[in-house]
Amino acid sequence: MFRLWSNSHQDRPENDSLHRESKVKELKVAIGPLSGRSLQFCTDACFMRYLEARNWNVDKAKKMLEESLKWRSTYGPEEIRWREVAVEGETGKLFRATFHDRQGRSVLILKPGLQNTAAIDNQMRHLVYLIENAILNLPEGQEQMAWLIDFTGWSLSNSVPVKSARETIHILQNHYPERLGIAFLYNPPRIFEAFWKVVKYFLDAKTFEKVKFVYPKNKDSVELMRSYFDEENLPTEFGGKATFNYDHEEFSKMMVQDDAKSATLWGFDDKLQLVSKGHFGAEVAPEPVCIAPSAS
Repeated sequence: MFRLWSNSHQDRPENDSLHRESKVKELKVAIGPLSGRSLQFCTDACFMRYLEARNWNVDKAKKMLEESLKWRSTYGPEEIRWREVAVEGETGKLFRATFHDRQGRSVLILKPGLQNTAAIDNQMRHLVYLIENAILNLPEGQEQMAWLIDFTGWSLSNSVPVKSARETIHILQNHYPERLGIAFLYNPPRIFEAFWKVVKYFLDAKTFEKVKFVYPKNKDSVELMRSYFDEENLPTEFGGKATFNYDHEEFSKMMVQDDAKSATLWGFDDKLQLVSKGHFGAEVAPEPVCIAPSAS
């Protein structure tokens, strides 16, 4: 019995670093020579995320990664600047928090009840921009982000269209595999169940397991969320103790400075002129803004 268990255990790639390394090498060879931003994107950690997403099947990971490289070359996620999507963030429906979870993950806060636009294409650009921004602000050694979704004010009348939800899931699963560590849906109304029954079929098994529902009156679900977050950092709308009001102007200043960081990272000659509804002057203020405190 032990022999059978031991052999089975050794055959599992997630428990065998040598096996993982050989798979990464196989995938590198299969992808072939890369240059420019594709070369910069395809780190060993990147190869491992795509392999993990495809259960360490090199052929499937190769196809997935090639599709992402093609998407990135045409969509240009690293080229999106805050001034292009700032209008989407005016109500605070989606933003990066200034705290990390207990594991050092960047945190995106989503408030679908504050939807303020109708153009799905620009909503997706806003989402992609903030996913890239969350990745930009990860501490060394951390690859994932956490999502906190607040359903205050949500109803079927102002809910995200199924098409938009499907596109969000497609982008997250296919072009940012293994970037989502955990997603907490906080206190969704009962009527959300009808929407969820449709949306959940777009999720693959790995992503589905990362989605957790939290209800204030359900002690186990609350304790699960608090195991991921310091209560002092967690905003009151998620049952924490931190009082926070989204300030679009302050958040925009932070994003403009992050745009400068991103431009340097990707090697762009970016003047970073801001033309967003007259919030700021043309030049980026040189003084630093605290992007996020260290993980608690």
